[in-house]
Amino acid sequence: MDKVKFAQALQKEVSSFNDAVATDDGDWIIKGFIDVAKNIYALSIDTKVISKILELLLIPRLTDFARKYQLKMVLVEYQNHYPDVSFIDEEGNRFAVDLKSTYRKNKNRVNGMTLGAFTGYFRLDESSKNITFPYDSYCAHFVLGIIYSKSETVIDEQKKFTIADLEHIPSVIHDFQFFVQEKYRIASDRPGSGNTKNIGSVTRIETLVYGKGPFANLGEPIFRDYWRFYLTADMARAAELPEPPYHNLETYLSYRGLR
Repeated sequence: MDKVKFAQALQKEVSSFNDAVATDDGDWIIKGFIDVAKNIYALSIDTKVISKILELLLIPRLTDFARKYQLKMVLVEYQNHYPDVSFIDEEGNRFAVDLKSTYRKNKNRVNGMTLGAFTGYFRLDESSKNITFPYDSYCAHFVLGIIYSKSETVIDEQKKFTIADLEHIPSVIHDFQFFVQEKYRIASDRPGSGNTKNIGSVTRIETLVYGKGPFANLGEPIFRDYWRFYLTADMARAAELPEPPYHNLETYLSYRGLR
C-alpha cells in the first residue's frame, strides 16, 4: 500500500467517525466523569482533556480500520511520544497517524494545532527517542484532525449530577468535522503555541481540510529542510549566532537561494 491509497482508505473511514463521538443532534456523547457513587461531574472546556477523550473514543474505530485493511496497528507507549498510532502494512510500509483536535474561533478559523517536535527525532534520522519508529522509516506522516465548536452554555463545574440527570447535562463541545492530511500540507512556517519546540498548523479551516498550507505546493522536502534547520532565538544564541538565519518561509527561501 502506498501513501495515496492509505490516505484514501483512512479518509473514507473517518467519514463515518462522527457517530463515534456525537449524538444525532451533533452534541458530544461525553457528559462528564462519574464516580463509584454514580455522581456525574460535568466537564470543563479543557482542551487537553477533550483531546485525550476524543482519542480514546476513536481508537476502537482505528482498530476496525486496521483490521479491514490488514494493517498492524501500534499505539504510542508514552503520552509525549510520536505518533499516536503507527500502521504497518504486509510489506512493512509504515504510516504515522497523529490525532489532533482544535476548536473553532469563528466560522472560518480554528485555534490551531501543534504538529509534533521540530527538534530531536525530527532532525535525527535514526533516532528512536520519543518516537515509535525512526521518523524517516515512515512512508508518510498524517494528521487525523478533529475540529469542534465550544458550547455557549455556561457549565457549573462544582455541580454534581446523577444518572437520572444524564439527558439534561449539557455537552461542552459539538459540531464535529474530521479530516485527514499529510502533516507537511497543513503545517505553517511558525512554531506552535507556548514555549515548546513544536511545528504549528495553519488555522484557516478550508486550508486545513483541503491541505493547502504554505508547504503544500513546495513539497515535503522543503518542509523537512525548513523545520530541520529552524532556530528559535534561544537556539540561535546557544549556537553562538547573532540571530536565526530565517524566521519565516519568505526569508527561508531567500536564505536558500530559492527566490
